[in-house]
Amino acid sequence: MSLAQAGATFALKGRDFIELTDYTSEEIRYLIDLAIELKRKQKNGEVYQPLAGKTVGLIFEKSSTRTRISFEVGVYQLGGHALFLSKNDIQLGRGETIADTAGVMSRYLDGLMIRTFGHDRVIELAKHADIPVINGLSDAAHPCQVLADFQTVYEYKGKLEGLKLAYIGDGNNMAHSLMLGGAKLGVHVSIGSPAGYEPDPQIVAQAREIAAATGAVIEVVGDPAAAVKDADVIYTDVWASMGFEEEQKVREAAFAAYQVNEELAALAKPDYLFMHCLPAHRGEEVSEGVIDGKHSIIFDQAENRLHAQKALMAALIG
Repeated sequence: MSLAQAGATFALKGRDFIELTDYTSEEIRYLIDLAIELKRKQKNGEVYQPLAGKTVGLIFEKSSTRTRISFEVGVYQLGGHALFLSKNDIQLGRGETIADTAGVMSRYLDGLMIRTFGHDRVIELAKHADIPVINGLSDAAHPCQVLADFQTVYEYKGKLEGLKLAYIGDGNNMAHSLMLGGAKLGVHVSIGSPAGYEPDPQIVAQAREIAAATGAVIEVVGDPAAAVKDADVIYTDVWASMGFEEEQKVREAAFAAYQVNEELAALAKPDYLFMHCLPAHRGEEVSEGVIDGKHSIIFDQAENRLHAQKALMAALIG
């Protein structure tokens, strides 16, 4: 789909991107198509700058490698200016209300990205801002990552519908967004988590409700082998996400049987893909043989954060 064709079909300008459920299946597919086209343009040296003359604020209440670099580079490549705003640089860190911050920033900026802890902070920022707000990560969701993830799977497999993605580990924000995105796109998502670390049951129910209309399958199982069996994609994340570091030792014991290693991966399809949102703890949630093996596509996946987020900003802000 060309930019012109896509633009004639979808009008996304001015909208927020809080979770993949904010968008129809067709709109998500459009964003993936647009990301692939922008990736091609960049590789070919073509200039495309819909953000020329525009400034995007990037609020970071959590530290970051991939989110910060991909958004800053993405804004630059689209012709705009990125303004990095750490919690120590703005008045949010000194008690200013989110509503007041949103009101002021709406007068200065053309768009906002926030990477934070509580999901309610993203929702409140979007509620009070008059400019598009993009959720760069919250404790409940990581939609930018998952948009890039499904772009990557599509590039490798040529389809999304009917594929099985097995997510092994903590039922965290990654598990939530993978379920919701998979439900929208017709993907069978199987979550393998130990007792006490399953994904939020309300989000599971929401994903299953969406899946009923798309033919997707959403399941949560305790046995990692059952989750991985015949999977097209195996996905994992760290056992102790940012903010849960004090639980590291307890989680190591709880997740000991949930390492993605060669033995577990052998239960997937022979041409399975291995994915990880990074950073990874080699030898913990994944063995070195898997993450550095021939099935691993973690760096293609990381690169696509740039292209997927460029598609988002072009569509919402450009």
